Amino acid sequence: MTSISPLIPRQPVPDLVVTTTSGDTWRLLENKPENFTLIVVYRGLHCPICRRYLADLQRHIGELGEQGVEVIVISTDTAERTRKAKEDWKLDKLTLASGFSLDDARAWGLYISSGLGVNSTGLEEPEMFGEPGLFLVRPDGTLYFGTVQTMPFARPHFSDITGSIKYVISKEYPARGEIVDHKSGA
Repeated sequence: MTSISPLIPRQPVPDLVVTTTSGDTWRLLENKPENFTLIVVYRGLHCPICRRYLADLQRHIGELGEQGVEVIVISTDTAERTRKAKEDWKLDKLTLASGFSLDDARAWGLYISSGLGVNSTGLEEPEMFGEPGLFLVRPDGTLYFGTVQTMPFARPHFSDITGSIKYVISKEYPARGEIVDHKSGA
């Protein structure tokens, strides 16, 4: 059985190299936002909850930009399905990218699910796909905040995320959850 290893706050995250829907290569370690990179992992084109979630993200993209946060939205979907999601879901303000493999998803501590065929929206689920995750990464490539889920629902609200980022920046609040061995304090 393969176990999932969580990413540790204040530690480097795996590099992330993906291809945006415009055909550009996007690389996390070359990305130097003022404060953070927000990586939003969605389940894929087949997920109606993801559609609503990303629509909410699009409503907050201006505020995130004002806070010095750059946003990339990824899934384990193919490039074709990623372009279709961007177009069909009218996500013109978001940068969506493909090229995030199941191995990448595991490296980021995400859960993997098996597809169940055609879903309630009439779309075929991929054979396997990554479940949702949200990561806030500092410009130096270390994790500030992360959350992963086994299901598509009950994700953090972007109004909470933007409010938290405002607080974090104004108070210089440190990343928490950095202790790996609670017996030694390291």
